[in-house]
Order: sequence, then structure tokens, then C-alpha cells
Amino acid sequence: MTEVKTGDTVHFHYTGTLKDGTTFDSSEGRDPLQVEVGSGEIIPGLDSALPGMAPGERKTVEVACDEAYGPINPGMRQAVPRAEIPAEIHVEPGLQLQMQTPDGRALPVTVVDVTETEVTLDANHPLAGQDLTFAIELVAID
Repeated sequence: MTEVKTGDTVHFHYTGTLKDGTTFDSSEGRDPLQVEVGSGEIIPGLDSALPGMAPGERKTVEVACDEAYGPINPGMRQAVPRAEIPAEIHVEPGLQLQMQTPDGRALPVTVVDVTETEVTLDANHPLAGQDLTFAIELVAID
């Protein structure tokens, strides 16, 4: 039986959950995810779980935050003057906005705090600082 090795292109179904059991992402109802193993296309903790698997095999993988989206980086939070955000935007915690970096790239941010004078924005990945669990099923190896 063929087993996954680094460099193989694989197709797999997955369900990702948080510690409390909440599902944050799943391939259910969609085509399996296709990736090249070891290419960095997916988080390291999930990528490293694929080698050795055979088509039809299922497993559950616990991925620590360091092998997922990393720890929360306080340097990715920034308070900006409320006046710099257009008045027609009703800012409240949880609102997702898009900023532009000095080199023109789009940067998604989440509003985490609002006062009369400042809005605190967080550019960390929404899953940063969280340990994740993935239930995976290898469908095929190309």
C-alpha cells in the first residue's frame, strides 16, 4: 500500500476544531483539500501529520499554536485615532476591516477595542494563540 511522503500531492478531508469543540473550518460538502506535502501550503502541524498515511486512513491530530498560526503577537495590535477611520464606518469589537500596508498590500485587521478617541486594531491571525484539533481522512495520493 502506498503511503504519503514529502513532495507528494495529496487530497484529504478535514474538520478543524478548537479546544471547546467548536468547528472553525471543514471540507464537509466540498471537494477534498489538495496540497503538496512539505510545501508550506498548510500549517506545519497539519503538514507534518500527513507523511505515512495511506488512502482511506483517518486520524485526529492535535496541533499546538506554535505549529498552527503561532502565538498572539502584541506588536500586531495598534491603536489608531478614531478620526482616521471614516465616520460612516460603525466600529465595534469584532468588526473586520482591511488596512493597506506602506507597500500597498492589503492587511486584514479586527477591531478589538473602541474608545471615543481611539480604535485598537489587531492584525494577528484570528486563530493565533490557539491549539487546534484536526480530524483528517486521506482520500488520494497523486
